[in-house]
Amino acid sequence: MADITVRPLRDDDAERVLAIYQAGLDAGNASFETIAPTWAAFDAAKLPEHRFVAIDGNTVVGWIAVVPTSGRTVYAGVVEHSVYVDPVAQGRGVARLLLDTLITSTEAAGIWTIQSGVFPENAASLALHERAGFRVIGVRERVGRHHGRWRDVVLLERRSPVVT
Repeated sequence: MADITVRPLRDDDAERVLAIYQAGLDAGNASFETIAPTWAAFDAAKLPEHRFVAIDGNTVVGWIAVVPTSGRTVYAGVVEHSVYVDPVAQGRGVARLLLDTLITSTEAAGIWTIQSGVFPENAASLALHERAGFRVIGVRERVGRHHGRWRDVVLLERRSPVVT
């Protein structure tokens, strides 16, 4: 993994970020979404200070970003993240590198909880999150329809041990 670096996501990463997002959606176990948003919608939704890309050479091979979970002040320290890796770069530790970078960034900003929802069939994502200190909160059963069938979502959270 010495050849992989992480840096803040920039607007000129848009095409690669959205292509990687769409590849994850096309695989069928990443999200209820089926079509990646426009760059304007993506950019508007994600908190700018907690968006990163993984670079291999000059190519973006993964990204991670967060959205606030609520507009209420009491939840200002809680975010929900998404992490996607180009299929050709999977299995190389890219997602873990991105997640570690995000954890460092959010803790430095006083964020105490990172959460995520993962389809139970996405074993690689569940294992990644467990290794990064996330715990299963529960399962939302049949919470939404995806490609014509009901899907469960495993709720995960990581509570910061340093932000109290």
